[in-house]
Amino acid sequence: MKHGFDPADHDDVDIYKLLIGLVVPRPIGWIGSVSEAGVRNLAPFSFFNAVAASPPTVLFSTIRAGGFKKDTLRNVEATGVFTVNVVTEEMVEPMNVTSGNYESSVDEFDLAGLTAVAGSVVEAPMVAEAKANLECRLIQVVPIGTDGPMAASIVIGEVVRVHVHGSILDGTRIDQEALRAVGRMGGPTYTRTRDLFSLERPG
Repeated sequence: MKHGFDPADHDDVDIYKLLIGLVVPRPIGWIGSVSEAGVRNLAPFSFFNAVAASPPTVLFSTIRAGGFKKDTLRNVEATGVFTVNVVTEEMVEPMNVTSGNYESSVDEFDLAGLTAVAGSVVEAPMVAEAKANLECRLIQVVPIGTDGPMAASIVIGEVVRVHVHGSILDGTRIDQEALRAVGRMGGPTYTRTRDLFSLERPG
């Protein structure tokens, strides 16, 4: 028997837990940004996806609990640029380090022992060790909800440059087995993308 949940009848956190347990696996947007003062920031967001190809467009969502904006959102709003760094199995530990709540003065690249490289098009840092990176320009920030504990902002960006390591590349096609991407499940649980299968779409 299925149980029905009306979001209006439940705490925001409970609905959040339902969503992150059901909308799985979620790709991880490991977002690189820089403050107006020049402090680099790196943080993972599992409310992330690619949403269009022409122009190539990605989005991620960040909570702004009680009106408080995370460093990533403030940086992107101030500079208009960010990077997305693909999280693979090799990058799981440093990615987890960067998921902590740190003071705005902390450089998560340094904290996680990662090499920051400048974008070739946008002035935002990329993770040199990542197998792929996307340089993005901000299109729009869309506020979602009131300034309660689960209010959020959707950040929409146009991909203006793509960097892919040759070891996972065949022309413009990505070798998924070589990529070894990691996805987010509910709570502290992650998933590997090793168990792959193919289905031909009906004609």
